[in-house]
Amino acid sequence: MSGHSHWAGIKYKKAINDARRGKIWSKLARMIIVASKAGGGDPAANLSLRYAIDKAKSANMPKDTIEKAIKRGTGELGAANFEEVLYEGYAPGGVAIMVEALTDNRNRTTPEIKRLFERHSGSLGTSGCVNWMFSKKGLITVNSDEVGEEELLEIAMNARADDMQTMTDVYEITCEPSAYEKLKEVLKEKEIPTQVAEISMVPQSTIAVNDERTAKKIISLMEEFEDHDDVQNTYANFDIPDEVMARIS
Repeated sequence: MSGHSHWAGIKYKKAINDARRGKIWSKLARMIIVASKAGGGDPAANLSLRYAIDKAKSANMPKDTIEKAIKRGTGELGAANFEEVLYEGYAPGGVAIMVEALTDNRNRTTPEIKRLFERHSGSLGTSGCVNWMFSKKGLITVNSDEVGEEELLEIAMNARADDMQTMTDVYEITCEPSAYEKLKEVLKEKEIPTQVAEISMVPQSTIAVNDERTAKKIISLMEEFEDHDDVQNTYANFDIPDEVMARIS
């Protein structure tokens, strides 16, 4: 299973199983604040805000919490200043990693991200060192128990998806960002539940990681990034076989 879908699935399971709801809501609130500050508080006219609200609702964030975050972004409840920062670097085995952060203090966040890379035998790189290896795509995964492969493929292609791959227990659909909302809407109309639905940075190729020790370091690094308060998203191009993943889980 390739790195982008693999990690997205792990994140999904972690989010619904761990007692981390407060931290997840805090990150999503930042996302809403930044989106509403940049494009206004009307989700009908602000696609980034609509996407952020959808993510917040899928994480069961209360409506009043969402509304407060929008008002903080538009300045109605005081100013909130978060800066978008993209960190690029390498994990063990030459795996490329991108870390998207929203921070109110870059001078604090940057050294912390650097230390996390180094603690797990990785390294923080320069701007642009790995970004070229990824493409921005809509990414949706559907549990294979929910729908037949041929039926889902037909639905996805009619909704302008680029590709659909069959993994061990999920179907992975990718599309251009412009087709993402329509594809998600069609799946909802067909009552097909999604496991992961997000705008993601999808690697153009992957690096196979068959060594258990290296795989452990990569997963530990990714998890530490996810637990960092300022980190919004992490993307990587690792490919850890299911049997290796099962042994290190």
